[in-house]
Amino acid sequence: MAESVAILGLGTMGSGMAANLLKAGFSLTVYNRTAAKAEPLTTAGARFALTPAEAVRDAAVIISMLADDAASRDVWLGKDGALAATVKGAILIESSTVSPGWVAEFSRLAEKHGADLLDAPVTGSRMQAEAGQLSFLVGGKDTALAAATPVLKVMSKEIVHLGPVGSGAKMKLINNFLCGVQVASLAEGLAWIERSGLDRDKALTILKAGAPGSPLLAAISARMVSQTYTVNFLLKLMTKDLLYAQNEASQCNVDLKTAEAARSLFETAIEQGLGDKDMASVIEPIRNK
Repeated sequence: MAESVAILGLGTMGSGMAANLLKAGFSLTVYNRTAAKAEPLTTAGARFALTPAEAVRDAAVIISMLADDAASRDVWLGKDGALAATVKGAILIESSTVSPGWVAEFSRLAEKHGADLLDAPVTGSRMQAEAGQLSFLVGGKDTALAAATPVLKVMSKEIVHLGPVGSGAKMKLINNFLCGVQVASLAEGLAWIERSGLDRDKALTILKAGAPGSPLLAAISARMVSQTYTVNFLLKLMTKDLLYAQNEASQCNVDLKTAEAARSLFETAIEQGLGDKDMASVIEPIRNK
């Protein structure tokens, strides 16, 4: 077991990850910009730090779970940033969905400081984070992953080592690109069903059991039907992920035209005030058109 662990970011995913580390007996320090989000964890035994630098001073493993490149950069490199206070030899785990470009820059800075970076974004959403059933998509050194594995295991159902630093970030963007496009097309298809006069329940039963069926379609269609938009995956973060995916694919001379179309639907939902709701709410502007 690592001597101590720090988690930077207690949003939808980070809170569940932190809770599982506490249950497993790790000594845990947490940081979040909004201190109130840490209260359930501090009650359970975590220590709350007022700054990222304070959070990581004694940590052997440091995990960040943040919104985007800008948030990650600020927490690691900004005022009272974590990297400068990190002990030599620590393992840094960037689990946010960020761009491979930022991961490459961060890795160079971490190496210069004497720390190893794993880019280890996750698949799964709030429920999987709370249940310790995430899948970690890891890029980085074998030795760093071996050192971090006891920490990652208590939060996950699987740990997949994909290659060098940056591999996890690339795979996560491909994963979220495909998810985002499916959610957007489901929103259009379900709105079509609702206006067509078809029996919605029967139509969804056919789709879920047929070729279009997937765990994502089943889960998201249920939220769309019930109009239950408690956050499992923030709509505004899927919008960001689609943009990052487009930018990264363009580096390989691939134009993600379906991502552009899907992102347009998500951006419309943000304009209508749905950015902080679950991504399933992308259907609402289509329904109300």
